[in-house]
Amino acid sequence: MISTDMISTEPITGGTGQPTDALAERYARDGFVLVPDAFDADALDRLRTEGLRIVEAFAAGTDRPRRPDESDDDLLRRFLCIHYPHKGSELFRAALAHRPIVDVLTRLIGPNVKAMQSMFFIKSEGKPGQAWHQDEHFIPTRDRSLTAAWIALDDATVQNGCLWVIPGSHRRGVLYPDRETDDARFDCTNEAFDFPYSDADAVPVEIAAGTALIFNGYLLHRSLQNSGRHGYRRALAQHYMSAESLLPWKRPAGDHFGEYDYRDVELVAGRDPYAYKGLTDESRMHSRPDQDGGCDR
Repeated sequence: MISTDMISTEPITGGTGQPTDALAERYARDGFVLVPDAFDADALDRLRTEGLRIVEAFAAGTDRPRRPDESDDDLLRRFLCIHYPHKGSELFRAALAHRPIVDVLTRLIGPNVKAMQSMFFIKSEGKPGQAWHQDEHFIPTRDRSLTAAWIALDDATVQNGCLWVIPGSHRRGVLYPDRETDDARFDCTNEAFDFPYSDADAVPVEIAAGTALIFNGYLLHRSLQNSGRHGYRRALAQHYMSAESLLPWKRPAGDHFGEYDYRDVELVAGRDPYAYKGLTDESRMHSRPDQDGGCDR
């Protein structure tokens, strides 16, 4: 089991408050690092409150808007995850460039960093997790720089469905095959398989609210159901990469794959060498399906 105490045997910041070489060395070895207290209690309260507002706004645009007698808890329990909350909230947009996160990213990725995705996970009691997968399978980069920041908005435990990781599984730089799964423990995300590791190699990442788990796009990871009645396991997941890399994601028909650069991105540090291309506004908030609701493949 991984805890903040176990992994942070050396400080991740020096006297200047900047990440040290020890952080980069651990990241290269394990494929992930923890940033304790990346968000303080006040910031967490504001993000959780804003998360409720985002869910209410999203529900209003569906055929199941909030009922007058529906409690906040009942409304939240309808949803597993809302993708792209930063498209509907300046607070979530600002979280993409949150300084403690960006300081680590610039140490791990380089001085120029862009973000392309955010996800607000709610995961109330009984909601499923995600099967083994690698983020780079879904969001390809040209230089293997994809990096996730998974920020616990509630304490994440084995009981409420924390992340599990396979330390070092990123080092081969191999994307493993994937397939659909009908395992009710998981949502509709495809599962990776045929990799040289077993569940026995995995460790749970139990972390306190406010801690950020920063991990490599090739790292194998999963989560299990929120079992029993443990309340929510809210989290904010954000994806980043080097601004120097093209992002061949969601390629439109007719474009050469090697030259396509998805431009619905947010620069969070440094300079964008492709700024001359301009930006787009393509992605929209949507809800992640799970097995109970039908995967609608």
